[in-house]
Amino acid sequence: MESHEVVTDIAMGLSALDAAGSRFREFQPGVGLFGEPQLVKQIAAYLNTLTTYGGLVRTKRCPDLLVPNEWAIEAKIARPFEDNGKEAENWSVNLLHPYRGNTSSIGDCYKLLGLTTPERKAVLVVGYEHAPAKIDLTPLVKSFEAIATCVADMRLGPRIEKCCEGLIHPVHQTARLFAWEVLPT
Repeated sequence: MESHEVVTDIAMGLSALDAAGSRFREFQPGVGLFGEPQLVKQIAAYLNTLTTYGGLVRTKRCPDLLVPNEWAIEAKIARPFEDNGKEAENWSVNLLHPYRGNTSSIGDCYKLLGLTTPERKAVLVVGYEHAPAKIDLTPLVKSFEAIATCVADMRLGPRIEKCCEGLIHPVHQTARLFAWEVLPT
């Protein structure tokens, strides 16, 4: 199973969750406000409805999402705006801190590289934007790639990107998914 297939299936799951009018806590309906553990749990549930996955996808502490014998995936959310449309503070921190043990995507890459499992490793970012974007996620994604490869000396596979447009939330109208295979150094 290739990374673009998994990312495509995850994008379909996000779109389905959103179209169902799902809501997280007291927030407005839409997939954009789910917390990371809750979103990953919903993704796993969706993937388990697909024959390809055989009902075997699990959520764990590390990795966040496990497709046995295929993929170990760590996930992060990039959400520049809150439910009320105000810009969130420190929203980009989840991707950029280049330290082992940190909860950023780069910290997740270190965790994945430390796993001794047969699965290929990948980091996934689910980002939300307005349509059109008020804050474009592209500079953040490119910054992650630069820090991961040039500062932390990691090897990333090519970026896979999928987009889910027409989401029902008035602020989180588009979900952009970015994923990279984390390759051994």
